[in-house]
Amino acid sequence: MARVKGGATAHARHKKVIKQAKGFRGRSKNCFRSAVQRLEKSLQYAYRDRRARKRQFRALWIQRINAAVRLEGMTYSQFMNGLNKGGIQLDRKVLSDLAIHQKEAFKGIVEQSKAALQ
Repeated sequence: MARVKGGATAHARHKKVIKQAKGFRGRSKNCFRSAVQRLEKSLQYAYRDRRARKRQFRALWIQRINAAVRLEGMTYSQFMNGLNKGGIQLDRKVLSDLAIHQKEAFKGIVEQSKAALQ
């Protein structure tokens, strides 16, 4: 059986890894061995942080809603309880956007929430 040379395949694989490692610091951008290690770790971070980003945004929306609701004399938990009792189904992203860009509409929702609590 004839000998198979793997140079072209290995070169292509190395080239692919080095291309993905573009932008890394130090040797990890151009030295294959360290590039592979850094690339694997970077992909783990990317996977983890795609999920963490969702948690961070939810926390940000809650903080914004809480700040806006406190100006109206309520707390976040009271506000959300009032929304649930009043049957108003708006997610936190929309509520946060209303609190920032459409203050009058948000005030109306706060009033409905207060009314549902009484």
